[in-house]
Amino acid sequence: MDSSMFFDGWYGLGRVLIVGIAAYVVLVFMLRMSGKRTLSKFNAFDFIITIALGSTLSSIVIGKSVALAEGILALGLLVALQFIITWLSVRSQGFQEMIKSTPALLVHRGVFQDQTMRDERVTREEVTAALHASGRAGMGPDCCVVLETDGTLNVFEAR
Repeated sequence: MDSSMFFDGWYGLGRVLIVGIAAYVVLVFMLRMSGKRTLSKFNAFDFIITIALGSTLSSIVIGKSVALAEGILALGLLVALQFIITWLSVRSQGFQEMIKSTPALLVHRGVFQDQTMRDERVTREEVTAALHASGRAGMGPDCCVVLETDGTLNVFEAR
């Protein structure tokens, strides 16, 4: 068995420690500078950016072939793209519709909207769990449930 699988020298550990701390500090700084929108509740686009940032940070910290400067540039590029996309979506309704999903009405006045539920891949059990989580024992005639753009189920009374 090759002992380098468990310990390959102090240089590698030192590099991970120094580069990891530096990349983390730069990423936190970039996210703070890009505004609260970058750190808001997730929609699908935000989730993709978060995964990309995590993957890039991991490559910087663990990958010996990625220099710190290159990694910081990659993080900066992803944060800048996120900022541009959100800036455009706030200013252009068409762009926003292209990027973001819309809420879906799953229950309307106590009636399951089966086709919408199939389209959104939500089960009756998930809706029932959302009802219970909101403090309801069941569905009344004025009950509505909406699948929000971030994937949460919102329960409310129709007026």
